Amino acid sequence: MVAVACFVGLLSFTAAASAQDRSAPSGAPSIQAPSTTDSNVPEAKLDAVAAAVKSVFSVNNDYEQRIAGAPEEEKRRLITEGTQAVSKAVTDNGLSVAEYTAILEVAHNDPAVRDKILQRLK
Repeated sequence: MVAVACFVGLLSFTAAASAQDRSAPSGAPSIQAPSTTDSNVPEAKLDAVAAAVKSVFSVNNDYEQRIAGAPEEEKRRLITEGTQAVSKAVTDNGLSVAEYTAILEVAHNDPAVRDKILQRLK
């Protein structure tokens, strides 16, 4: 399923972003996501993440096509617009972007959480 492939891609992105956060200089400001441990992701949040993954995937596909077909001078505007649309896709599903990212990071590190999300994407 395409949404499953998107979820796996998002997990890779989250892992890369997390690695970058850990390597940031100590004087640099950092944004901390709400703490979510492997064993306490509520079922409702897993439902919301699965719905958000589907929405983000759809928005991403839409903007990839728009950007690919746009003149150079419009691409930057479309990238900004697409980023905002992805954030809205997450928040429309009842999650903050930080919460969504934190849960994806948990899923990356915990096969049980990952499997619960993957089941919801089928």
